[in-house]
Amino acid sequence: MTLLELIERSSARLETAGVSFGHGTTNAFDEAAWLVLWKLGLPLDALDAHEAEAVAPADEAAVEALLDERIRSRKPAAYLTGEAWLQGVPFTVDERVIVPRSLIAECIAEATIDPWLSEHTRCVLDLCTGNGSLAVLAALAWPEVTVDAADLSTDALAVARLNIERHGLAERITLLQGNGLAAVAGRRYDLILCNPPYVNSASMAALPPEYRAEPALALAGGEDGMDFVRRLLAEAPAVLTNVGVLVLEIGHEREHFERAFPKLSPVWLSTSAGHDQVLLLPRAALSA
Repeated sequence: MTLLELIERSSARLETAGVSFGHGTTNAFDEAAWLVLWKLGLPLDALDAHEAEAVAPADEAAVEALLDERIRSRKPAAYLTGEAWLQGVPFTVDERVIVPRSLIAECIAEATIDPWLSEHTRCVLDLCTGNGSLAVLAALAWPEVTVDAADLSTDALAVARLNIERHGLAERITLLQGNGLAAVAGRRYDLILCNPPYVNSASMAALPPEYRAEPALALAGGEDGMDFVRRLLAEAPAVLTNVGVLVLEIGHEREHFERAFPKLSPVWLSTSAGHDQVLLLPRAALSA
């Protein structure tokens, strides 16, 4: 059996089993390719170069065992491989954190936020940092800034530390533990990035097993998904500098956001998921 044939067979198994995607892949073939290439120790971009190569029976059996675990456990593939990629950057991942997939990463990589910054932008906060991926991407995108990465979960911060060290950014990224902005008392920021828990209770109840395998603390946002966001928007003006901005991800909760904050007029940032999942609010708009 060739490598490509093994991936195609694995893809069919995932399809038949009805597993859910969305943690780095969006379809069965891509997920099968990820798992097979990882298990065989091949680069994830090496399919074209190796697709016609024969797979040894022992390697084929090892892949089958990995597929068995993916289907049986319904864990996201990233938990099985211990790694996920965001904007081409690798991150260490395990069950202590959600799999990194924030759309804010696109806004950083594509410089969508940059027009709202200035030559004086120096202090950035990644609130609800999880595995630290947005903090790392921010530090890589803006070499002149320092970044604080805050989270309530000490387990998540332990994973974030692994990623900060992995990318050699320990001198520029500081980890802080606490509940929301209480973690950064006394500090002020030119930019706050936040991918908070925002999933409303009805959506939480309907999540497939792959999403329920992730820490609920990082997902559940209360009845309308806005519990954390309400506190954040009330407290953010005191933490932002005069020209500071907040970039906030709310996923599919725009309707709930607008109902909760009818007087706000945010700037909606374009992402691959559309124009209504990431928003930007200057400090002046929050203060008003």
